[in-house]
Amino acid sequence: MNPVTVKPVPSGTPLVLFFHGNSFPASTYKVMLNELRHRGLQVHALEKIGHNPAYPVSSNWPHLVEELRAYAQPLVAVHSGPVVLVGHSLGGMLSLMLAAQYPELAHAVVMVDSPAVAGWQAHVLQLSKKLSLTNTFSPGAVSQKRRHVWANLEEVRAHFASKKHFARWLPQVLEDYIQHGTEAALVDGQVQRVLCFSRDIETQIYNSVPHNLEGILKRHPLKCPVSLVAARHSREMRIAGGDFTKRVTKGRITIIDGTHLVPMESPVATASAVEAAILNMLGPVVLKH
Repeated sequence: MNPVTVKPVPSGTPLVLFFHGNSFPASTYKVMLNELRHRGLQVHALEKIGHNPAYPVSSNWPHLVEELRAYAQPLVAVHSGPVVLVGHSLGGMLSLMLAAQYPELAHAVVMVDSPAVAGWQAHVLQLSKKLSLTNTFSPGAVSQKRRHVWANLEEVRAHFASKKHFARWLPQVLEDYIQHGTEAALVDGQVQRVLCFSRDIETQIYNSVPHNLEGILKRHPLKCPVSLVAARHSREMRIAGGDFTKRVTKGRITIIDGTHLVPMESPVATASAVEAAILNMLGPVVLKH
């Protein structure tokens, strides 16, 4: 990667633009986002990525990057302070791509457990796409069969409460997901609760994970610092490997206890780590507590 000139950081309260992980609308992260607000940050979040037909899901997510750009540009235009892109998993990778291709939209990036791949792993991913193997070996094999309809909220609550992965979540976060991750809809003539985030779109996102991140960053060298907040027991980060992430972040990596869904399990600790990463990268900015 060629050396680049890092643009100066303006004074003022940082604006955080948050982008969620695959299948979890931004309202699922209310506890974490409100904690960031309590810490003096301005926070806006795109509620649901990939559902606007103007920005369809496709290989390497170019249209999703444009969806984030369309969301970010008007917010950045009226903000006088620094802008930080913060994203979990899917959102972290998209934040990195957005900052590289549209450097005027970011003064810093914080990726939260975002398993970006490069090198031989990226070549394997590219080959699996060509051979249509991603649908078999990616998380999309699970998401395409995910239950997505329930009779009522009580049934939704009972369903997720019985799942071991959701048992790790802070109860309020789980309740936010139950309330905001599902919605009332007519199914077979009856009003039922359905997932807000289409499982078909979720599957498409999993099956089109970028294999070209390294190429993007070579063509568009980053002009802002990047940090990673990683979960100690994240299977996703372990599979992706850490060499590429270490290069991109220049070693700005914080590890906190949890799994890949650490923002749901430990939203306050995640918010604290994100705030620390922002202060580390931006320097002596003033937060309005």
